[in-house]
Amino acid sequence: MENSTGPGSVMDGIEASVAGIGALFAEDAALAAADGVAGGSVPAIDKLQRAYGIRLDRMAVMRRLEAQIAALKARDAAEAIGLQHAMTPPEAPMQERTVNEISTIEEIAGVLTVTSGAAAAFVTQARRLCSLPPAMAALAAGAMSWQHARILADETEGLNPAGAAALVAHILNQEAARGCPAGELVPSRFRAKVRSWRQRHHPESIEKRHAKSVTDQRVEYSPDWDGMAWLSAYLPGPHALGIWNKTTAIARGQQGPHETRTLTQLRADIIANTLSTAGHPATHTGTKNGLDSGRLGKNGVGNGADQSHDVIGMAFLNAAEHGPLQSSTEDEIGTDNQNYDAGKAPMPRADVLVTVPVFSLLGLTDEPATLDGYGPTPASMARNLVTGGAESFYRVLVDPRDGAPLEIGRTSYRLTKAMKQALRLRDGKCTFPGCSNHSPDNETDHLTAWHHGGTTGISNLAQLCPKHHRLKHHSRWTPTPATKNQPPGWTSPTGRHYKNEHHDWQPSQWPKGIGLTTGIRKSGHRE
Repeated sequence: MENSTGPGSVMDGIEASVAGIGALFAEDAALAAADGVAGGSVPAIDKLQRAYGIRLDRMAVMRRLEAQIAALKARDAAEAIGLQHAMTPPEAPMQERTVNEISTIEEIAGVLTVTSGAAAAFVTQARRLCSLPPAMAALAAGAMSWQHARILADETEGLNPAGAAALVAHILNQEAARGCPAGELVPSRFRAKVRSWRQRHHPESIEKRHAKSVTDQRVEYSPDWDGMAWLSAYLPGPHALGIWNKTTAIARGQQGPHETRTLTQLRADIIANTLSTAGHPATHTGTKNGLDSGRLGKNGVGNGADQSHDVIGMAFLNAAEHGPLQSSTEDEIGTDNQNYDAGKAPMPRADVLVTVPVFSLLGLTDEPATLDGYGPTPASMARNLVTGGAESFYRVLVDPRDGAPLEIGRTSYRLTKAMKQALRLRDGKCTFPGCSNHSPDNETDHLTAWHHGGTTGISNLAQLCPKHHRLKHHSRWTPTPATKNQPPGWTSPTGRHYKNEHHDWQPSQWPKGIGLTTGIRKSGHRE
């Protein structure tokens, strides 16, 4: 019997999609001709509304069709390499096998009109996907796009077959999705979810992987066009995240009615002005040193780059370098001539939530912690942040039974502060479908407006970036109800519903000899 991703099954899906597109084109043609039929005139507004809906429907079906064709193409590429291997005599020397495979890849490159490097990468991804039947089945069914499939192929690299299968099974599990299915997440959010799970379940601990990676920290410079250049820093995740959030906070503080630069341009100017000085790099922060001074030049227009995440507790922080800069005073940047220890870099003040499994905080396990806006990070790093004087990092303990937030450590008892932090924990980003804007740049919005009887409670609040906050108030995009633990979903003006994206909380790792039956019941009460 043919499997679910066999040629016949995939072709059946493609034919159904093509038929669906044909039916929508036929409906569109009938709609256009409706006014010409006696007694069958369609109101202009209804006609336009349906024509609009048909085009959205067609795009949705075409998205599914593209995924189905991608599955067929990927399987053909993997099978072409397999057939080439089968045609090579078993006794053939390794050099002949290698040449034959290169020749096949070059021919695939010619057929697809791509470079040989792109063809080789495609073949590698295709073969890895074919070794993961659930992933290939989801692609063939149009449940996820080729971009999603490629992310699964990339993130399972280096895992053994059992580990790769476990990752795919978890990510494609509808129950584990806790809201929005994997294939309905935009690729960047999908990768974040996949990478987070991989980090937590990698056979080698994140502590060991981070220890290896921290020695690779570096700063790179690359000239670009039009008198511009890229400056990239590969740093431990908390340092990069702290710098990014602090730079963003200063940039937002400089915005005003007379400030013409965008937030992105302000970030670049702040970093460039802070580092462009005759003095030595600052080795501490304070009210007059480093990023805390806030007294930065305003000339020049920069072109910043978005924050990006890397793995194993490291992150890239990029900024664009630009033309003449206003000189900073030594007081602004600091002139301490001390030996710089990268592992002991000062931590800029910027509100960051550190979610720490309780046993990990106690040092009983090495389970990763989670930095809001970054992802999994080594437990030792988190312990240092919350116990070593990093005042801008707020500790969040999680329930060892299901990984959900347990309580928020705070120095302020102001209700608005606690609610804001709880909201950041629940949402993690702008709640609008596909938006990845993280907490520091977001605004708090009443889902049901205050003047319509809405209350100021977590269940009636959500994070929205400025763009989507404006869209909510000036269009018919409507949030669905939220709860204390679940952010809202959204309904579009055409009635399409987009499910909410949940945190993929994971149960804590219990130390050896300790379990649910030793002191803590499943209900959460102590014996």
